[in-house]
Amino acid sequence: MKTPINTLCRREFLKKTSWATAALVAGTGAGASVAPVLVHAGEPERRGSRISYYCNGEIHINELGQPEGKPVTNGHWDFKPSWSKTASMLLCFRRLKDDPDTLKWKTAIFIINIDRTGFHQLSEGARTDFNPTWTRDGLNTPIWNRKNDKTGGFYVMESKAGGKPGEETAITDGSFHTWAHSCLTDGRILVSSLHPSLGWGVFLLTPRQGAKPLYEPVQCELAAKGQLHRASVSSSEDKVCFEYLAGAEFREPGHTLYIADFNAKERTITNSKVIANAEGKPFWYLNPA
Repeated sequence: MKTPINTLCRREFLKKTSWATAALVAGTGAGASVAPVLVHAGEPERRGSRISYYCNGEIHINELGQPEGKPVTNGHWDFKPSWSKTASMLLCFRRLKDDPDTLKWKTAIFIINIDRTGFHQLSEGARTDFNPTWTRDGLNTPIWNRKNDKTGGFYVMESKAGGKPGEETAITDGSFHTWAHSCLTDGRILVSSLHPSLGWGVFLLTPRQGAKPLYEPVQCELAAKGQLHRASVSSSEDKVCFEYLAGAEFREPGHTLYIADFNAKERTITNSKVIANAEGKPFWYLNPA
């Protein structure tokens, strides 16, 4: 007996779609789908571009048009690889404790070199840490979203390449929900937040050492009617793609994917166009990049 699509939980979806590429993320984090091929002294010239992706719980790196090679990770369920700006490291999260409810997963953020060396965790794996990415400001800072078990919301954490569990620090206040999507070269972070004074919306967040972060509202017509999720700013920073869900109640599956013009200076998202699932049918459309 087949499971009805509208009751298919995320775990069942991942099991059934063993072919699925759950994340295709590269460049400076969530802003591009390919990474440059770097050639070092003494190495033969290589052509093409590389992609990183998830398949069957393993992280892969592959050159476009070439046969698939050995996975970078194995033996666990690893998700959402994000290329460092130097294209030498991947930032991912690893599921250490499963649950039918994704929000009850226990996960660890980790970094691994693309040559499969240098694996190290940035978080201990006793919390719910999701969707890591790198800053684009040249500092190569890994950031991610951590669940507040008391409120059910998320807040943003940061660490450093080479960091250890326990060294991570919070960028945002854990008392209200903030979810980091994608970063800009000027250091700002595109987030969704339920801000205590500004309300629900999309913002450009500026972390500030020793002070509260600055939240600057982003004008987006769709945001006034529903929710933007898992957004990704292009490497040129003039486009953004995202999942969209009409209304205030969160549910999965059933999101519509959009691409839109993005203006960081004016803080606007305009000219939004559907690229997948215009009808919002209860299918899984995730993580556009």
